[in-house]
Amino acid sequence: MEEAQRRALRRGRPQLVAELRVAPLWEPLEERGLFTRTMLEELQSAGSRGDQARQLIIDLETRGKQAFPIFLSILRDTGQGGLADMLMEKCQALPAPPQLPGLRPVKLELHGGKSNRSEYFRTNSSTGMAGGIPSPWGIVCEFSIFVYQLKANPCGHCLILNNVTFSRDSKLLTRDGSDVDCEKLEKLFKAFSFNVLTQRDLKAQEMTVELQKLAQQDHSTLDCCVVVILSHGCQASHIQFPGAIYGTDGNLIPVEKIVNYYNGSSCPSLRGKPKLFFIQACGGDQRDRGFVVNCDALGEEAPGGPLESDANPFQTPQGSVDQPDAMACLPTPSDILVSYSTFPGYVSWREASRGSWYVETLVNVLQQCAHTEDLQSMLVKVTDAVSARGVYKQIPGCFNFLRKKFFFMCQ
Repeated sequence: MEEAQRRALRRGRPQLVAELRVAPLWEPLEERGLFTRTMLEELQSAGSRGDQARQLIIDLETRGKQAFPIFLSILRDTGQGGLADMLMEKCQALPAPPQLPGLRPVKLELHGGKSNRSEYFRTNSSTGMAGGIPSPWGIVCEFSIFVYQLKANPCGHCLILNNVTFSRDSKLLTRDGSDVDCEKLEKLFKAFSFNVLTQRDLKAQEMTVELQKLAQQDHSTLDCCVVVILSHGCQASHIQFPGAIYGTDGNLIPVEKIVNYYNGSSCPSLRGKPKLFFIQACGGDQRDRGFVVNCDALGEEAPGGPLESDANPFQTPQGSVDQPDAMACLPTPSDILVSYSTFPGYVSWREASRGSWYVETLVNVLQQCAHTEDLQSMLVKVTDAVSARGVYKQIPGCFNFLRKKFFFMCQ
């Protein structure tokens, strides 16, 4: 599909969501080969008529060069010619890209040789336009099909749940230094053009309400969603994502439950869009002293302040269930990345004056590198830096089910 057609669909999406009658479309969409029966059944399960219309328009962009004219034809055949005319007007009103004959695709690196973000320029408009990163001349990069597009401003919501003080009955210690983490993260994601909402000291049920409230919002005009959780945690029996998070009342929320509020089935308006989770919490109560490597590879010695952990011992569930990590099958929900501060089963270290190792390093790396590097590359740097700290060792990791490279929107 040409870029002008994609942009027409995006600009016309509010009117289409409000007015499009989807029921008459299903049969001709299958007959004309735009969608398979399975695809249509998934669209029909998206929720209300408006939700189905929104997801149909989003998915239509991926259905090939002829998807736009075929869709217009189906609209007219089903008595919705006014919407077809609206889309044609929006498509024709968009300026055509400038023609620059004689240029060939080239790869450019940003100055200084430090960038992994490359731009590929293409000048043959007859091949069709893929939505992507514009060149200085407005030409769309083919490379951009491998990059998530963040064009909205704000680009998405960022919810930060910061649990510091816990009830006496929970037997969990106050998380001194967490406010330091929280303040750094607020500034970071605001600089990345996110709408940041912070909630402090929530019970487990209150955390669930806030997470569900965000997931149930309409994200159709946004490009991304971020959830950050700062709390105590523990190892927990799981099928998909390991670990569980404590509310201030000492009750637990499994990480996989949190993540699944935002998957494609539960949150249709975030389908195809990156959903990022950053979790500063222990994955268990094991302490890792590491192993000896050559002297050049050794990192820092013991940190400057007293260490605290966000650990609580693993609570073995009652009854006959599989133990953690015993499941052979791991579902792969698309467009989700869950970054953990530590390996499952191990503690995550925090200092009262500087905050947690993980958040301090994450913020530093993203501030220094986000203008040139993708998120996955930066998380490798975070892992390497954190793993080199202290006498007790800690290594962050992530479950990465992103389909494309993710670059933050840097101001």
